[in-house]
Amino acid sequence: MDELLSKLAAWKPFRALVLGDFMLDQLVYGDAERLSADAPVPILDVRKQEDRPGGAANLCLDLVAMRARVRAVGVTGADAESKLLREALAASGVEADALVADAARPTTVKRSLVGLAQARHPQKMFRVDIESREPVGPSVERLLIDAVEREIAEADVLVIEDYGKGVCSERVCQGAIDAARAAKIPVVVDPAGHADYERYRRATVITPNRTEAERATGLRTHERGDAEHNAELAHALLGPLDLDAVVLTLDRDGALLLQRAGQPVVVPTIAREVYDVTGAGDMMTAALAAARANACAWRDAVEFANAAAGLEVEQFGVVPIPLERIHAELIQRRRAERDPITPTEVLLVEIAALRAAGKKIVFTNGCFDILHAGHTSLLERAAALGDHLVVGLNSDASVGRLKGDGRPVNTQNDRAAVLAALRAVDAVTLFEQDTPLELIEKLAPDVLVKGADYRGREVVGREIVEARGGRVELIELVPGRSTSATIDAMRQP
Repeated sequence: MDELLSKLAAWKPFRALVLGDFMLDQLVYGDAERLSADAPVPILDVRKQEDRPGGAANLCLDLVAMRARVRAVGVTGADAESKLLREALAASGVEADALVADAARPTTVKRSLVGLAQARHPQKMFRVDIESREPVGPSVERLLIDAVEREIAEADVLVIEDYGKGVCSERVCQGAIDAARAAKIPVVVDPAGHADYERYRRATVITPNRTEAERATGLRTHERGDAEHNAELAHALLGPLDLDAVVLTLDRDGALLLQRAGQPVVVPTIAREVYDVTGAGDMMTAALAAARANACAWRDAVEFANAAAGLEVEQFGVVPIPLERIHAELIQRRRAERDPITPTEVLLVEIAALRAAGKKIVFTNGCFDILHAGHTSLLERAAALGDHLVVGLNSDASVGRLKGDGRPVNTQNDRAAVLAALRAVDAVTLFEQDTPLELIEKLAPDVLVKGADYRGREVVGREIVEARGGRVELIELVPGRSTSATIDAMRQP
């Protein structure tokens, strides 16, 4: 059984406390079709503006998308932008009443000008930052530590999201880590790019990228992403900072995981069409925290986080990726990696995830001994009736009992490999019995498909499917196409 998919199928809502630099992302959209008359710069004819939570606030939204109840601890200004940020967080279900309003500093605002020209995709043209990087004062530090101490007992994980804006001082970080350790709550840290990492001492895990880790340790590494060339960086952080683990992100090379008393492991990612890397680091940290809050093993947690960050870079702008989409992505990876026959117990885990995402499961079955146009027509039309088509395949022994001597012509592994290669088929699983009744009872599909030659005959599993609100569909067959006819034709001189 795949442990990660099992954890995802049994995923539980959790409580996350997020401490860090809260920002407001403003996206100003417009048409950029002409240049200014007084300077060679593009003019943006503004059409709309969007206000979104950014920085640690964006990480909160990522956690909400993974079914977390999130409480925010940080600092804003006492200005109009603070009101917009708090309203945006509240609208997304994030508890923001522990944010401290500091009139001595502005709310951090990242204002991006986004142009559209000649009907192409939106392109970020320029960004304006309104912020202060001055450290918060001692009284504000005390308020932040008090908030963490007050809330930590109710949390499953503490996330420190440091963007270097003066909030995550050593006093604040160490006070928060002390409180979390006392409560036996894990601490996940996304470190600032130019920070003294001593402030993160005794956290559970930190997630720097390779460049940040080089800067923090003073070490230089090879550009390759294998363990040999990057383990030195992770070791230089793990021991001196008294961490349980380091997750070093390596862009297209995935991530390197080093646990205390463990060997470095590179967890690969999938090459993607990168559209916008904005928010990928937040997503990686949020997903790692979510997985650990759900008791996923370290390697599984990193794989989950890699998948989430990979989906993020395919989006324009910062878009939280729902748990169900990450789960579906991992299911597809497993399908590409494994044998064409999916064990039924693994398939049950996958179906649970798909159902949680609102997907409709379609089932059909057969011997599929020699694949022909009649088969492909039925499978394509069956797939169109739902979101995920499962094919129950008779085992070799079952085919022999049903069809007699000389059958099957092709083994169950070969038949499964051909079926799994079809675009319409999402999973192939085997059954040993003469009928798929037991398999249908386990899978409980939403749609049961058979050929129209079953009209007026008993359809095995009909009662099971209809009893839970599903339906049976009989699909017209392609005339003159059958396995028996194909074999007869091959035997003719």
